[in-house]
Amino acid sequence: DWEYWGRPLPGFGDSEAKLLIVGLAPAAHGGNRTGRMFTGDGSGEWLMRALYQTGFANQETSITKDDGLKLSGAYITAAVRCAPPKNKPLNSELVNCSQYLRKEIALLQNVKVVLTLGRIALDTYLSNLEQKIQPRPTFKHAGFHQMDGGNRLLVTSYHPSRQNTQTKRLLWDSWIALFERIKSITNN
Repeated sequence: DWEYWGRPLPGFGDSEAKLLIVGLAPAAHGGNRTGRMFTGDGSGEWLMRALYQTGFANQETSITKDDGLKLSGAYITAAVRCAPPKNKPLNSELVNCSQYLRKEIALLQNVKVVLTLGRIALDTYLSNLEQKIQPRPTFKHAGFHQMDGGNRLLVTSYHPSRQNTQTKRLLWDSWIALFERIKSITNN
């Protein structure tokens, strides 16, 4: 009964970003509805509020793709470009969308910190790197892993989905502390 975007979503943000955020996929009733990732849903509310409070965004809300949101020093993308059924992308979807993630990784030359939101985002990001990280980082909230001989940092976090925020698996204090630490790293 809804008229949704229903097309693959591109990443968005600052082409000179020092922070790359990799999510899972557009939300069925968020990005899939609005045409921009992390827009119009609870996950977007958490992410944009943190980005705003740490100076990566010009406003703390992300309601529509034409709402004036601008990212500064940050770029947002996802492992999968279309909303997967039940938030569980098929391996074929991950493979099909990987070419876009690889291109974004290659184009974003100033990235100092990569933040992966959830295990699937982490696994997909790692599988699309030209140079593999050894030992392979394990997933945990607020995990910090050196990459590229210490030139880049990989940060792992729970996804800010309602499933994680409403169950208090992800708390605001730990979420904003993560972004404050990332901001201090990207400012160096």
